[in-house]
Amino acid sequence: MLVRNTIVSCSVFAVGLLVLWILVKFAGVNKIFAAGVGFVIANSLHYILGRSWIFKGTDRDLRTGYILFLVNSGVGLLLTTGLYGLLLKWSDVNYLVARIIVSLFAGLMVFILNAVFNFRQV
Repeated sequence: MLVRNTIVSCSVFAVGLLVLWILVKFAGVNKIFAAGVGFVIANSLHYILGRSWIFKGTDRDLRTGYILFLVNSGVGLLLTTGLYGLLLKWSDVNYLVARIIVSLFAGLMVFILNAVFNFRQV
């Protein structure tokens, strides 16, 4: 399960990182806001793949599962944008590198929340 999650997470994270880069570089969007948009897009893709491949066989119905996923993603969004903002403010790290660093912590937290509370497969 963790291997499948890692494959999906890395793939959708690349999508989120691409969204961040496009919004900042070409649209002039604030980096923290752009990171949030990328996070929401990536996590929506993650739910679809998570339900069909990572946590196959969950007994949670689709509607309840999606609501719990959104709650867990809200926690992840707060962690991501909060830690990302702090890292950008207090370091000279490139904004894309900062997003990668933050994802290591926030991504693991969202996985744990979904595995335990949503899909109940830990």
